[in-house]
Amino acid sequence: MNTPTDPRAEMSLIEFARLVIDALESVELDYMLGGAMAVAAWAEARSTQDVDLAVNVPLEKIARLSQELEKRDMLVPAEIILDLWMERRADLPVNAIHLYTGYKAELFLVRPGEALRQSAMSRRQRVDLGPPLGEVYVISPEDLILFKLYYFSLSEQTKHPRDIGSIIQAQGDRLDYDYIEAWAARQGLAELWQKVRDLAFQGK
Repeated sequence: MNTPTDPRAEMSLIEFARLVIDALESVELDYMLGGAMAVAAWAEARSTQDVDLAVNVPLEKIARLSQELEKRDMLVPAEIILDLWMERRADLPVNAIHLYTGYKAELFLVRPGEALRQSAMSRRQRVDLGPPLGEVYVISPEDLILFKLYYFSLSEQTKHPRDIGSIIQAQGDRLDYDYIEAWAARQGLAELWQKVRDLAFQGK
């Protein structure tokens, strides 16, 4: 006799993303969608297995966030969130893994003193990504480029300049290049930005 499949194991990655955002919204936390899903919002979709979000979590809401994630089958103890909130040496996310699908959400905490992420959070945009996500907050295309540039400087993963190129080609003159150049210089990434930008424009 076949055992019925738990419907929680059948959800898509997009449905999982909606589940995570529901948890954040239930705690009334400021968040913004990043990573490949944000690239899809501003340019072209590519495959991914993770959901990347930046989240502003006040200390007094850490326990509630842990509880709301647990209600949605993601076990993230409040102590883990607090430890990562206190971490200042590395940009480590809170990993929220769904018990039934194995999907993972990487929650990057907005910590005091993180000027670029705080700036990005203030510039996030409300975008309708269609069902099942609907209207959600997404990192701006300029800030997405800046974070892609930063991660490329650390890892040299080719997906990052490829994503930057697709955003430049899709957004064109709508991008605030002055903002990108100012922050790239501030982050010590001006030369890398110029190289990536030049490659993107060669491909147009």
